[in-house]
Amino acid sequence: MYLLGIDLGTTNSGVAFAAAGSETPVEIFGIQQVVQPGEVRAEPLLESSLYLAIPGEFAEGALDLPWPSDSSEIVGRLAQRRGVETAGRLVTSAKSWLSYTGAERTAPILPVNGAEGVRKVSPVEASRRYLEHMRAAWDHAHPEAPFADQKVFLTVPASFDAVARELTQQAADLAGYKNVVLLEEPQAAFYAWLERHADWRERAGAGDLILVVDIGGGTTDFTLIAVTEEAGELRLERVAVGDHLLLGGDNMDLALAHHIAAGLAAKNTRLDALQMHALWQQCRLAKENLLSDPKAKDEPVTILGRGTGLVGGTIRAKLLRADVERILVDGFFPVCGSQDMPRRERRSGLMEVGLPYESDAAISRHMARFLRQQASKTEHGSVRRGASGLASPTHVLFNGGVFRAGSLRERLLSVLNEWLKEEGVSPARALEGEDLMHAVARGAAYYGRAREGRGIRIRGGIPRTYYVGIESSLPAVPGMPAPMKALAVAPFGMEEGTGRQIPSGEFGLVVGEPAEFRFFSSAVRKDDEPGALIEPLDETFEELAPMQVQLPVEGSSSAVVRVTLETVVTETGVLQLWCVARDGRRWKLEFQVREKAHSEDRN
Repeated sequence: MYLLGIDLGTTNSGVAFAAAGSETPVEIFGIQQVVQPGEVRAEPLLESSLYLAIPGEFAEGALDLPWPSDSSEIVGRLAQRRGVETAGRLVTSAKSWLSYTGAERTAPILPVNGAEGVRKVSPVEASRRYLEHMRAAWDHAHPEAPFADQKVFLTVPASFDAVARELTQQAADLAGYKNVVLLEEPQAAFYAWLERHADWRERAGAGDLILVVDIGGGTTDFTLIAVTEEAGELRLERVAVGDHLLLGGDNMDLALAHHIAAGLAAKNTRLDALQMHALWQQCRLAKENLLSDPKAKDEPVTILGRGTGLVGGTIRAKLLRADVERILVDGFFPVCGSQDMPRRERRSGLMEVGLPYESDAAISRHMARFLRQQASKTEHGSVRRGASGLASPTHVLFNGGVFRAGSLRERLLSVLNEWLKEEGVSPARALEGEDLMHAVARGAAYYGRAREGRGIRIRGGIPRTYYVGIESSLPAVPGMPAPMKALAVAPFGMEEGTGRQIPSGEFGLVVGEPAEFRFFSSAVRKDDEPGALIEPLDETFEELAPMQVQLPVEGSSSAVVRVTLETVVTETGVLQLWCVARDGRRWKLEFQVREKAHSEDRN
């Protein structure tokens, strides 16, 4: 059996694997894909691009893969290249759309600005296609070890909400994935660093605080991991996760596209909307080529012409390395103070349909807000703080292809260390030896090994005790609601990735009609064990937002079903309360228990 790490990325996806029950190194799986019409090649990454071809667009057999596939949909390298040349048929950023609460994420909405008559797909369907392609490629290369029989660890952004995680799981189910565990991307990146550094205890010690900065194609994630000591052993504990920021490589590519468009406009060559979109995609490829080749000084960019006055029907320009580094460094990592918060611009009453990108592209200011928000969280003693309370990392781990530009890593670290100097604490150091392009997939596979007891695990026990409200079965009294009891379902410190059966007998579950479920938490009641039934509720309980749902049941009539309860806290910090009937039927309620950085200035 293999442990498979799957990075379902906004721009690129990847697969890493390790043999279960062994100490062999984690390896990168080469994903077979069509790179040119009639040419199939294994590549270390699969572009998260879906091209919707029209009948007759390619010669018969030009898109054939080593396994049966739909020739009208191209995934990977050729999809990206063809989509740059042909406007309105390329689906990208499906992962960002999965997280957008303002979109119908299961409806066919992509590509948003698709050409007239182009068939559209949902963000879930596009994600399914990428996942399905990776599964088919694995099965072709490993017929002796079918994908469905392996343990799969699929990564998601740390800031994904419960719905986005559920939709990711849904896409995996549709793609034929079995035995899937979701894991946060920044944690996976750190696991990859651990896998490469068996001497990590010599590089980090008790009291250290590691900031993981993960900039992908569509999102930026911040995570803090504390190094603690227990019974003489060093432990790693995830202590903070940032907000969901739609800010990443897409924004950077667009900034580069605007730079080139401005240069063309100065020469009286103006681009229309479709050409601008093609230039955006071209700049992504050019940027990646420049960052992957330190000797390259420039990269050509070609846009198909749309008017008769263009010589040769094309527009040619160059993207210079110097411009890339200047625009990305100064535009996205400006020098600022730790008190400088992201700017919030007033939004127009009407706008185009699209993703809700951050209005402030300054990643350094978003980092300041994240570390400032931790200053108010005093209950976790493992967080190193400066004089003003600023969470003060001792180390920084970079992840994401944009950080192949050393100037970006240097600027972010320089800005952070200026803050730490003002706080009167020692400077942070970069954790060297990271794998910027494949770390997430590699780390996910290593996490599978850690779950077997063959590696270091990052702990992240829940910071409170959680309870579900149980309505008392007493006769009705005029003017008085039925008394409420609190049943402890998840104790303080319960580790993520674990589950408990609640030893409290059976309860009546309302199904088939709308019902309200009330949940409570307590930061001070740390000794209540699962199954403890507590009344009356006092000031030590904090009520969470109630959950109003109608649980499904066969037939149209409502009922009260006798159930026992089980609790699971997932690796991504979601508490799942399972209600299990005597006949095996199961219903799930879930909510987020992980404390994220969030503030009122986002409203």
